[in-house]
Amino acid sequence: MTLPRRFLPSISSLRALEALDRLGSATAAATELSQTQSAVSRQLKTLEDQLGVALIVRQGRSIHLTPEAADYADKIRGALQQIAQASVKLTVNPVGGSLSLAILPTFGMRWLVPRLAEFARLHPEVTINLSTRLKPFNFVSEPFDAAIHFGKADWLGTEALRLRTERVVAVATPEFLAKHGPVSEARDVLRLPLLHIETRPNAWPAWFEAQGVSGAKVNGTIYDQFSTITQAALHGLGVALLPDYLAEQDLATGRLTSVWGDRTLISGAYYLVWPIQNGRDPALRKFRDWLVGQAEDEDLLPR
Repeated sequence: MTLPRRFLPSISSLRALEALDRLGSATAAATELSQTQSAVSRQLKTLEDQLGVALIVRQGRSIHLTPEAADYADKIRGALQQIAQASVKLTVNPVGGSLSLAILPTFGMRWLVPRLAEFARLHPEVTINLSTRLKPFNFVSEPFDAAIHFGKADWLGTEALRLRTERVVAVATPEFLAKHGPVSEARDVLRLPLLHIETRPNAWPAWFEAQGVSGAKVNGTIYDQFSTITQAALHGLGVALLPDYLAEQDLATGRLTSVWGDRTLISGAYYLVWPIQNGRDPALRKFRDWLVGQAEDEDLLPR
């Protein structure tokens, strides 16, 4: 269905509206858009005339959007982001396409990146761009086609491919254990300094439950990334719960040792997630299909 021309305003007018909403003044909007303030005002007036709706409230020499126009600008922001994102992808790689992927820093560097050479060999026509994000975000306002996410497959408006269920090991340096040990049962770990990761607030209680220690009250220091908590453990600051893929090298070399128990399954897994509307993107489909062969769980594809 072809929409009437009046419902398809110019990009320049929409950019002026979005910038005014985000920045709060016509002066700031004009500076960002490399235009004069009068040019921004003319574009907004043209948009008002075209839509037949009042968008601007003028108070003295300042202007701001009506509540309805601000809501409209919020929706337009996502559309402009999608247009820019599609244009960048076409420009960067007009033949094979590109994929902008948000990754968790440690999992991305230790699990995904070492495998990407194979994907590049199989699909040299696809460009993969990586950026780090620690927490879920709004795909509408961020320039990403997909993301590596830890938790559950419950990211609103997305589909997901499970990559790896997380199993953790409680580790510390041999020197730390010699000083603070012995550990003869799981409950003994409670008296040791425990290192916590911010993104897994329930990891230690879940670990103790799995070892048969119910209702454990855990304390300790908190770290925001696995890279820092690993270094803290290596420097003898306490016991860390590390994913097995992250701890295996230090365990093999003896820099770290298991404090108690074996690999323990806890709640949560690593997923590739993507907005539902991106599901047919050729670059994403090639990457997703390749990841199926890299994943370590069964029943992977979304239902």
